[in-house]
Amino acid sequence: MSFDPIFLSRLQFAFTIAFHILFPAFTIGLAAYIAVLEGLWLTTRRRAYLALSEFWTRLFAISFGMGVVSGIVMSYQVGTNWSRFSDLTGNVLGPLFTYEVLSAFFLEASFLGILLFGRGRVPEWVHALAAVAVAGGTLLSMFWILSANSWMHTPAGFVMNGERFEVADWWAAVLNPSFPYRLLHMGTACFLTTAFVVAGVSAWFLLRGREIETSEVALRQGIGLIVVLAPLQILLGDLHGLNTLEHQPAKVAAMEGHWESQRGAPMVLFAWPDVDAETNRFEVAIPKLASLILTHELDGRVRGLTEWPEDERPYVPLVFFAFRIMVAVGFVMLAMGLLGLVLLLRRRLGETDWFLRLAVLTSPIGFIAILAGWVTTEVGRQPWVVYGHLRTADGVTPSLDAGTVLTSLALYMLAYGMIFGFGLIYMLRVIQGGPEAILGDRGEAEPTLGMPGQPVRAGDD
Repeated sequence: MSFDPIFLSRLQFAFTIAFHILFPAFTIGLAAYIAVLEGLWLTTRRRAYLALSEFWTRLFAISFGMGVVSGIVMSYQVGTNWSRFSDLTGNVLGPLFTYEVLSAFFLEASFLGILLFGRGRVPEWVHALAAVAVAGGTLLSMFWILSANSWMHTPAGFVMNGERFEVADWWAAVLNPSFPYRLLHMGTACFLTTAFVVAGVSAWFLLRGREIETSEVALRQGIGLIVVLAPLQILLGDLHGLNTLEHQPAKVAAMEGHWESQRGAPMVLFAWPDVDAETNRFEVAIPKLASLILTHELDGRVRGLTEWPEDERPYVPLVFFAFRIMVAVGFVMLAMGLLGLVLLLRRRLGETDWFLRLAVLTSPIGFIAILAGWVTTEVGRQPWVVYGHLRTADGVTPSLDAGTVLTSLALYMLAYGMIFGFGLIYMLRVIQGGPEAILGDRGEAEPTLGMPGQPVRAGDD
């Protein structure tokens, strides 16, 4: 049996980035949450905020470490499996990745030690400042990584020197056409992911009658953020989709399952795309709705996949179903936000068992949405690695051996399974211990260095 080294290289990169993307997505939102908790503790002296900050900081450290490990592996793959891509785009993407390291990773690494080990050793305002710096570093990191990735989708500000891309306008390259939409969409997804995890963990404690004060506080905070961000994310997703329609119309055609160009195109709710027959099986659709959403006209013209040659189309079934998973999760998030808002207004949020069980059940859906969105975005870009300019097949290392890639993929799967399996088990053990157990280990029953004389409050908001 022979294997295609291009397919195996894509599969290997997909496997490693699918693991990696989960950790930055979680830590970006979690770092901001810890910074908020530190500010609340500094200003109110309420012990629940201190306990929550210590608890989530420990989980942040584990997630951050696993994110760094998985990110290093991906950078090596760019050189070993995608050296042609690295060579041709290095003048554009190399500096962008360097900016991420210099402005973001160094900032995070410099202040992370203070955040993790500085409690009681530095003034509290310094500790809170460290939390803000780490949160700022994660956001800066997202900025540069998404700028680089967005450039691959909507390349701008460059000229061609032979086969190589060279920068002609840095601001045009950094702020390329899809970048603002993708930055807001991904950033909101990160905060929603963290909000659902915080709400789910808090609900788990409340169902067991543990950590009542801290869990009620965290549950209100998590649900409050979901109430605001879930509808906003749907709006941002629509704006991002319209931007994608402008710059990557073939991707949108695959997402929507449209094979033929037509006016008054239906919104396909469910179907089984048949690539060979260029049609949908078992289609369930709402007439004219796709035209209304995409063109804002009931009879607006929507392009179908048959307008592109077969070798310029993405793999439709994967894009089609990943997009629907992402959208479905988005509406589940919206429903959870609305239910939580009703219970919050009735002051029954922490007392309604069926909602607490739902919160536990939906705690990982942010990760599902991010993976589904990533598949939609990256598979939908194919067959291009730099959209419209460089094909994926032309970016792979020319002398790459399929057996070598397959062996390394198997080793990666084994190593990732062990490392991240143990990491997940440890995170679950930390969660089971709870905020109060961590605070007890640190001996933080009294006010810490920096604000003497202020009492620790244990009451309600």
